[in-house]
Amino acid sequence: MKTLQDILSVRKVSIGLLAFGIALSVSCTSEPKNETSSNNALLDASIGEPVQRDFAEIKRSGVLRMITSYSSGAYFLHRGIQVGFEYELVREFAKKNDLALEVVIPAPDESPFDLLYKGEGDLIAANYTITEERSEIVDFTRPYNLVNQMVVVSEGLGVEPESISELEGIPITIRRNSSYFQSLEALRQQGFNLQINLVNEDMDTEALLFQVANGTIAATIADDNIFYATNKYMSGMIAGPQIAKRDEIAWAIRPNSEDLKTKMNQFLKSHFRYDENGIPKRSAFLNVLRKKYYEGSSQIAEYFNPELEEGPIGIISPYDSLFQTIAAEFDLDWLMLTAIAAQESKFDPTSVSWAGAVGLMQVLPRFSDISEDSLFIPEINAREGARIIKEHLDHYSYMDSTNQWQFALATYNAGMGHVADARRLTIDQNKNPNEWDEISGSLLKLMQRRYYQNARYGFCRGIETVRYVNEIMNRYDTYEAILAMNEFRTNGIPGIMGIKTLN
Repeated sequence: MKTLQDILSVRKVSIGLLAFGIALSVSCTSEPKNETSSNNALLDASIGEPVQRDFAEIKRSGVLRMITSYSSGAYFLHRGIQVGFEYELVREFAKKNDLALEVVIPAPDESPFDLLYKGEGDLIAANYTITEERSEIVDFTRPYNLVNQMVVVSEGLGVEPESISELEGIPITIRRNSSYFQSLEALRQQGFNLQINLVNEDMDTEALLFQVANGTIAATIADDNIFYATNKYMSGMIAGPQIAKRDEIAWAIRPNSEDLKTKMNQFLKSHFRYDENGIPKRSAFLNVLRKKYYEGSSQIAEYFNPELEEGPIGIISPYDSLFQTIAAEFDLDWLMLTAIAAQESKFDPTSVSWAGAVGLMQVLPRFSDISEDSLFIPEINAREGARIIKEHLDHYSYMDSTNQWQFALATYNAGMGHVADARRLTIDQNKNPNEWDEISGSLLKLMQRRYYQNARYGFCRGIETVRYVNEIMNRYDTYEAILAMNEFRTNGIPGIMGIKTLN
């Protein structure tokens, strides 16, 4: 069976795995150690010189890389579709600037700050509070949210603390590199006798809330928006007193990305600002996102709690079993077929495009021997889409596997003629017509009159095809990581995804 697992040259998305109910590596102390290391160490980052990749370089590449966390608020998959507050907000910025969006999730041993500095991501969008420590190594955009820090205690304690003084004797578990540690330390300096338990940096806010809900730990700290989101699918938590108010949430970027910062600030100002009285004003779009992921809506519970789903679903999508069967028939990678269906129809078998493409894989009836009515049947449509993809792969069989898939995807999206035009244009420029990086540039040129007027198939909206290929390849990476997580769980080790909320 063809697989991209060992051949994709793009960066693999990794999702950390946390095992609960087994040994938890926690350093517990009522008196935190003296920290003499630099802010880099406190933030678990090595930090060298940042790469030169500002908005102009991002625009030339056509791809914006978003470093985020796998969590109920930031980014996650719902029935194979990418969703999340941070994801949708960054995606809107990318859309406004005609960029494809690529998601980068740090592995457990990776620092998001290091990934940012190395250029593997262009921004960190993970519910980051603006802090002095972080501001010394990254730049922040203007804020787009305000949050309050609150104590969350386990229902099993049998107490409901309403004031900070009532927290004495309750161990509060947090990470040293979180903004919560600074807030608790400030309260200790004010004379409050608070017991702080420091957990290793692989833990995160949502995972700690899971521990609170299970009664494994007594208490932790969370931003109110994260608490209210997770409280929709976890039980056993009690909201305690607030320890900090009106923390500003912003995107973190490299300190040498001034143009990117300007573009982002212009975008964010249109969605979030303060009036003359300091009261936050939000756009309708931002209010919809807040409602969807953090406030009264029950959607987040429906998204994130598999027990609430109606009917059987797969690990990745509602059609896992179908794609696995069909992929085996055509010697294809079922995750890639799934990623294509997500891109084409969002797994809606009744979908019809403006161009007349129908069904899961958006097959054009005029290019198929199957009747249009039959193409609305998921199994028939998926099999026909796989057949077409297989033909394209065979057409480019002389290429290396990565280019073979990229060319096949481009052809599936734009058609053989436009891809052939891009290859001829690439040859005219003395470049390699068998390299996707070269062809993607030529597809963009076919949007310009001086190039497409001489092309056999004319104008091509190449940016859509380039984005299509990039997004499917990136979605494949994400699916692959989640599949690995599930295999870890089914091998007898209970756990949930290591959702690095990075408050």
